Amino acid sequence: MTVRLPPPAHEAPLPPARAGAYGTRVLPGVPYAAIPGVRPLELDLVLPPETEGPVPCVVFLHGGGWRAGGRRSMGPAFEGAEPTPFELVARAGIAVASADYRLSGEAVWPAQVHDVKAAVRWLRARGGDLGIDPDRIAAWGESAGGHLAALLGLTSGDPALEGGVGVTGPSSAVAAVAAWYAPSDLRTVAAGIGADPADPASREALLLGAPVPSVPDAAAQASPVTHVSPGAPPFLLLHGRADRLIACAQSERLSEELRRAGAEVDLHVYDGADHMWLGDPEAARDALDRTIAFLRDRLHA
Repeated sequence: MTVRLPPPAHEAPLPPARAGAYGTRVLPGVPYAAIPGVRPLELDLVLPPETEGPVPCVVFLHGGGWRAGGRRSMGPAFEGAEPTPFELVARAGIAVASADYRLSGEAVWPAQVHDVKAAVRWLRARGGDLGIDPDRIAAWGESAGGHLAALLGLTSGDPALEGGVGVTGPSSAVAAVAAWYAPSDLRTVAAGIGADPADPASREALLLGAPVPSVPDAAAQASPVTHVSPGAPPFLLLHGRADRLIACAQSERLSEELRRAGAEVDLHVYDGADHMWLGDPEAARDALDRTIAFLRDRLHA
């Protein structure tokens, strides 16, 4: 007897939208990839108010050291905010797709970048159903999510990092990247905060599946700084000078490499801000304002 299997979750019809702030439309829990033996990977969509013609979109990637976190969190600075930051971005005319990805307790590198590339490909494949312009997709992330957003911007067309998750065929390239307090070189994250680079329990080691010095090729492959090229999209890098988890030097180094390659990059440092903008609520508000302005400009929203 032949058993007819249901289609993959990412091919399912879209759920109905509910009303969000400012006339935005919210579609929660939309599957973008189905992996055998793994929960369907989902994203939340926040769409601008109904408009004529397709709108640009930004893929948001959460932080949590690749070990924790989820698509509905932007850290304590925005906890319980009403309207949500995503609704503010959508009010500015840019759809937001906040995507989950496999955490390091579920799969090790490069599963995470395979997943986020699948999210971009899904948006391109289903953009017509959503009113999203496939030529105007950007990436935005905080901390570990900023690291993955940078890799989206810098590794388009790399077969080793593309993977075969979810929809295949469409490009996973993005037109711009905004990264908040993100690691850019996994080989130097520990030293930058005075930690042991060989610690097998570090966030980077858990991502790579081994202590960082023992897997130099994987650590280099997982580091955005090693993928910088003149073809990089525009970058916005925001970081706190007082960051105790990911040293500000990580964003400064990526900025230097992008400038050296002739790419467009804007680095802004907040002197009193720690990781997740702790200690400086004004930095959190300013970072969101700068990000919205950057996305509107680069995506022609």
